[in-house]
Amino acid sequence: MTITPLMPVYPRCGVRPVRGEGCYLISEDGGRYLDMAAGIAVNALGHGHPHLVKAIADQAATLMHVSNLYGSPQGEALAERIVAHSFADTVFFTNSGTEAVECAIKTARRYHYANGNPQRHTIITFNNAFHGRTMGAISATNQPKMRDGFEPLLPGFAYAPFNDLAAALALVDDHTAGFMVETIQGEGGVSVATPEFLQGLRQACDAHGLLLILDEVQCGYGRTGKMWAYEHYGIEPDIMSVAKGIGGGFPLGACLATEEAAKGMVIGTHGSTYGGNPLAMAAGQAVLDVMLADGFLDHVATMGERLRGALEQLIPNHDHVFEGVRGKGLMLGLKLKAGVEPREFVAHARDNHNLLLVAAGENVVRILPPLVIEDEHVAKCIEKLSDAARVFAPASDD
Repeated sequence: MTITPLMPVYPRCGVRPVRGEGCYLISEDGGRYLDMAAGIAVNALGHGHPHLVKAIADQAATLMHVSNLYGSPQGEALAERIVAHSFADTVFFTNSGTEAVECAIKTARRYHYANGNPQRHTIITFNNAFHGRTMGAISATNQPKMRDGFEPLLPGFAYAPFNDLAAALALVDDHTAGFMVETIQGEGGVSVATPEFLQGLRQACDAHGLLLILDEVQCGYGRTGKMWAYEHYGIEPDIMSVAKGIGGGFPLGACLATEEAAKGMVIGTHGSTYGGNPLAMAAGQAVLDVMLADGFLDHVATMGERLRGALEQLIPNHDHVFEGVRGKGLMLGLKLKAGVEPREFVAHARDNHNLLLVAAGENVVRILPPLVIEDEHVAKCIEKLSDAARVFAPASDD
């Protein structure tokens, strides 16, 4: 047998973490890494946060799982709390972001079905998006690297360039159900939606009876310095998928919707064996305890400004590697010079400077630290980035 016990679908590096402490990961050989990746924006409270750890341990000792055949006091309590701090009226809990996206797609299509318009099933999505790895999510994603070899894909999607409002509106017809868009594209290159673009999509939905679905799996849950990224734009969605930071590392996602948008989601239309189990709900409550505490989101915004400012000061000293900074809050991207491959730089920073980053599209390296970082971590990150850039040599084409 030549295949590995773990199906070989990931290009795993040599770092093998066994422990985490705050903003650091420790590998099995004792290496200590500054974690500016946070599990790709998942470990919002860092590693080993005492409140989150205690909540999970206490709940595990009490009740982990029953099923959704029974009442869920734990799920009801967390849903009520999320509703109170968002646009939404109702929440469906999932185990992941891609499941939250699937629920969002179903909710949008079922809405038009309930309204007597089943022909309105096409969802307009945007180039360079990443919505997940399920068949529905990759069908909504216009990236060959996600789709090749998995055809036939699911029908009912159309694609427009990101931030091109005119192109998106040109696709609207009698079959359109709505738009699905990342408020800030993560994997696609930390590309931030313009106010004109998002506000224009909202206006088009209002004018034509369409639904605006936001994918805030990566950019939501405090990542941008506000609880939700849409708050920067003065608009609200009809449906939204969230995950990653919602559980602080525990597998959890959610689909949020208004009462009107969810009118078709009645008994029997959707389900999840594990979604919303008591253990996940305890993790979600603990994360909200911390995030909704006075000053937490202000801290994220402040740290985001300091990190961005430090990165902007760093760039002129290493302009053979870096070109610019993009993003919001603690969801930042370093744009690299043409010819500098993001994965090469990420590997170099990891293997030679014990700094963990994440590659992205559009020649960008993502910086997604735990939201609990302090000034010392910002300074250490800049020091390591500077050291890495000083000695970095892109691979030769020879």
